[in-house]
Amino acid sequence: MPDKLMRLWRHDQPEPRRPVMLAIAGDSAAGKTTLTRGIAETLGADRATALCVDDYHRYDRAQRRDVPFSVLHPDCNYIEVMEQHLQLLALGRPILKPVYDHSTGELARPVLVEPREFVIVEGLLPLYTKLARACFDIAIYLDPPEEIRRKWKIRRDCAERGYTPGAVLAELERREPDSAAFIRPQRQCADIALRFAPAAWGRRTASTAASTSTRRRPTSPRAPR
Repeated sequence: MPDKLMRLWRHDQPEPRRPVMLAIAGDSAAGKTTLTRGIAETLGADRATALCVDDYHRYDRAQRRDVPFSVLHPDCNYIEVMEQHLQLLALGRPILKPVYDHSTGELARPVLVEPREFVIVEGLLPLYTKLARACFDIAIYLDPPEEIRRKWKIRRDCAERGYTPGAVLAELERREPDSAAFIRPQRQCADIALRFAPAAWGRRTASTAASTSTRRRPTSPRAPR
């Protein structure tokens, strides 16, 4: 019952010390980092701490060529360390977080992360375990249509990570079983699911503009009754 204990411990923390914990989950190139940056910039650097749990990858890009699963699989990540760090942040304590450099595919030196008033946690698996979910006040799942997500991923990975379009598409196919098994089920654990759709105005296309729709769980703190 560690998840229930975590909720009790957080409830007992003094309000000035306990940060507001926000999770933003979703598949690769779903818009998690863009949304996280927008929220953090709106709140201000003095009030918000943002981090990505993809930094808890167990293997670098070269090592992953020899493992039978993708980075979407929990076994490719230090889930237990992620859980421990989320608990510490939720209690207002600093962590020494690992770093995965997406531009090089290498593991870098860890960095000190100190929680501020708001802690925004984005990544592939922030809602994967009960204990991790117990650390958050509210959880969002980004759920763009697959056609849009693929376009976003091809554009990003080719521009920023040195991939070719063919390599991105091949990796998407390789990841699909892990996405279905471990990423998409997190949608059911989110308080809010954001669904993107192509904007239906002007000359913009799915690659340049999108509209959104939301779905809230009945148990969400601000869900309509």
